[in-house]
Amino acid sequence: MQFLLEGFEKGGIFMWPIALCALVGATIAVERAFFIFLRAAVHGQVFMAAVQRQVLDGNVDGAIRLCNAEPAAALPRVAKSALLRADRPDPEIRDAIEEASLEVYPEVNRRLGYLPMIANVSTLLGLLGTIQGLILAFHAVGEATAEARSTALSSGIAVAMYTTFFGLLVSIPILVVHSVIAARANLLLDEIDHYGLRLVNLLNAVRNSTAQPQGGGPAGAPGGGPSVLPFPGR
Repeated sequence: MQFLLEGFEKGGIFMWPIALCALVGATIAVERAFFIFLRAAVHGQVFMAAVQRQVLDGNVDGAIRLCNAEPAAALPRVAKSALLRADRPDPEIRDAIEEASLEVYPEVNRRLGYLPMIANVSTLLGLLGTIQGLILAFHAVGEATAEARSTALSSGIAVAMYTTFFGLLVSIPILVVHSVIAARANLLLDEIDHYGLRLVNLLNAVRNSTAQPQGGGPAGAPGGGPSVLPFPGR
């Protein structure tokens, strides 16, 4: 810690914008991680298995209540939009899912793009400080007196090295955190697409099954209706 404080003091004026990058980057990373890993996420396989059980039992209201239990989560919000139109034709259900997805996607990806930008700015500020330190060092060699030359030269080199060090110290963790959060966000969006489509197919299958006369459906399905493929984990 003493080394960091000493380096910050000797790094010159560009240490302050690098510190600002660190603060802003950490704030965005913490907020996005909290939202994506905790608020917007559910165990998709377990959740959709529970929804399917309710739908197959004819209890769509029960499936909607499962979605209402996770009001901030992305997948339940999209699933609820389909369940609210469970008695409507297939195109309306698909449109509802698409509309809900278009609302959820920006919320999941919000501010994530700032993290690599902040990391790049931090690196460039460190490079700019390095150039400033080298200019100070060359100036000391060319114009300072013999007595002051050594001190001025070491001061310029310190500015050059510390700004580079702190720029990378801020940039590298931000890039790593961005990669982890972005990967989880993409997984979340893939789950929405996957389970949204399966829910549409399930609702259509159940509706077609109940619309057919008893015993008049394809063989192999209970009551003569079509068989329903379960969600993973059913």
